[in-house]
Amino acid sequence: MPNMNSHREIAVIDFGGQYNQLIARRVRDLGCYSEIFPSTVNAAALQEKNVIGIILTGGPQSVYDPTSQKLDRSILQMGVPVLGICYGAQLLACSLGGEVTKTPRPEYGNTLTFFQTGSPLFHGLNASSETFMSHADYIASLPRIFSVTAHTDNTEIAAFESAEQGVYGVQFHPEVIHTVEGEAILRNFVKDICHSPLDYKAENLIDEMVASIRQTVGDKEVLCALSGGVDSAVVAALLEKAIGNRLHCVFVDHGLLRYKEAENVVTLFANKEKFAMDFIPVDAKKRFLTELKGVTDPELKRKIIGKTFIDVFKEEKKKLPHVSFLAQGTIYPDRIESGLGKSATIKSHHNVGGLPKDIGFDAIVEPLRDLFKDEVRKVGLALGLPKEIVYRQPFPGPGLAVRIIGEITEEKIDIVQKADYIFTSTLEEEHIDAAQYFVALSNMKSVGVQGDFRTYAYAAIIRAVATDDFMTAVPVDIPYRVLCRVADRICNEVSGINRVLFDYTSKPPATIELE
Repeated sequence: MPNMNSHREIAVIDFGGQYNQLIARRVRDLGCYSEIFPSTVNAAALQEKNVIGIILTGGPQSVYDPTSQKLDRSILQMGVPVLGICYGAQLLACSLGGEVTKTPRPEYGNTLTFFQTGSPLFHGLNASSETFMSHADYIASLPRIFSVTAHTDNTEIAAFESAEQGVYGVQFHPEVIHTVEGEAILRNFVKDICHSPLDYKAENLIDEMVASIRQTVGDKEVLCALSGGVDSAVVAALLEKAIGNRLHCVFVDHGLLRYKEAENVVTLFANKEKFAMDFIPVDAKKRFLTELKGVTDPELKRKIIGKTFIDVFKEEKKKLPHVSFLAQGTIYPDRIESGLGKSATIKSHHNVGGLPKDIGFDAIVEPLRDLFKDEVRKVGLALGLPKEIVYRQPFPGPGLAVRIIGEITEEKIDIVQKADYIFTSTLEEEHIDAAQYFVALSNMKSVGVQGDFRTYAYAAIIRAVATDDFMTAVPVDIPYRVLCRVADRICNEVSGINRVLFDYTSKPPATIELE
């Protein structure tokens, strides 16, 4: 990320939870810059920044485990407010003399929580509302300096504070959308407790990102992996602004794209009236399908795709002798789900955990690596990209490989492309508002009847979710009439499918994609 030392910021100390960057993103949304630091950070390192508040994140460990991550006590002497979330709250309590132990009644998911609204942290909230809990340990007792400010039916200490010392703790996760008043809680901390001016905007980073690209690249040339999606398109626009005609954009058709998508991407980006960049389309469909033949493990699929992409880029690089860098549209959800830092690996993204060690380039340029999707869109609009690109529905880099359960074949690709087109076009015709919607193909076959004949065919899975950050998501409530219309059309018009299932699972516990 660009140097933001001139901005007041909230330091987020990472103890390995899945929502850690989401905390920083929520703080940025409020208008205060936020930066992630490892759990090993000390007060001296934070004092080099313009830190006005600190948030301690959740994490998978137990604070009473001797091998668990600890907090540098000097951080609590910095004189800035501190908010502990879940593990972070338990760590505060334990570090200052309280007791944390395993709970006989773990809490997971939405939980009715009762607040002391006289607390600065809960000022203006309703006396009770739902919060998102995810803990198997609990705070059994607090140090004398703290008072209890929230509870649930199962947890006596759901929040605590010492307002005089500026220390606050919550057992729940205010950063996820499932906590009804989570934004208000974080706003109270950032604005009223930390006194942030709320003047940060993601689009204001453009000049600093451009300067950073120029410093990294120097007088060399860059090959940009351009998929046609918003992330890679914004990276291409940033690079074009930074280095002009030293940018070469390569679009790889790996045969796993949506219905007619390859043709649409080529038509769009080869239009010199809209895009002046050097655009190079590569047809690699047969190559990818050959590499994926017989592979069923989803992690292996992703790694094969990542390696094959790099092999294609290496070959294109040979045709461009002055290219030294590879640029790609990696954003933070890609990195966190790939298990970077202390977070657990959920799935390796083809452009992160799926990359081979030898990439064949001097370095990878990833100017969006610390931004969320909505921040990327703001940057794209500020760069002047057309809305049809900026708001294009997200599509995973591995493409339909993560929407086909089991082995990938040309037949399955054809089936899911046609079914997906029916579903997505129907939702658009019906003006159904969803952040992401698609059809996946299960590996299950079942008996059906069509035209008085027995069939034995695949079950399709339709999924539509609402989200603004892609770290958490909830299913979209599609009208029954529309679901029936989609199911009827898919079964009638797509050979190979005789059953349609609707995935109504939130993230968590599921991920948005199936593999």
